Amino acid sequence: MSIYKNRSLALIAFAMALFAAPGVQAAEQAAAAAAPAEAKSEYVAPKIKHDRYGTIKLVVPMTTNDKGIQGMKLRNIANGLGAAADWHGKLEVTVVMYAKGTSLVKDPDDKMKQAMDDLRAKGVRFVICNNSMREQGLDYHKLYKITDADVVPSGFLEVAFLQARKHYVVDPSL
Repeated sequence: MSIYKNRSLALIAFAMALFAAPGVQAAEQAAAAAAPAEAKSEYVAPKIKHDRYGTIKLVVPMTTNDKGIQGMKLRNIANGLGAAADWHGKLEVTVVMYAKGTSLVKDPDDKMKQAMDDLRAKGVRFVICNNSMREQGLDYHKLYKITDADVVPSGFLEVAFLQARKHYVVDPSL
């Protein structure tokens, strides 16, 4: 059934519900609740035709302490690495943590540690803002796998610095 038919039927049902007697309305609602939901369709792999990716350099700003968004960004990076490999490309990624994004390495759970470790093994760099660490009173020695080499003067400026060096800024949370 097309989306327009579904919308039309929904509008008709809504209008009928507005003008139906209370007993009829309750009976219709019970019948609708008992009706089976539409079956979900299954994924069918498309035949994709696409040029080779080549080398692509990305910078991903990590500025949130929302674990869901942090996890989504790490999954996007992993998926991008896989697609690049499948399509004869190379993805070079730097995750720049600043502001609330430093929480990614403050006390990550095991799932987040594993995600970061897997990405690091594939060449993803994780760098952290010195300004944010100073403002938050953080000792980089106590952050998950952060070394001197991972500290940048300013996370905000690092994003622009890398962009000026042909890294594309990708923020999938926007």
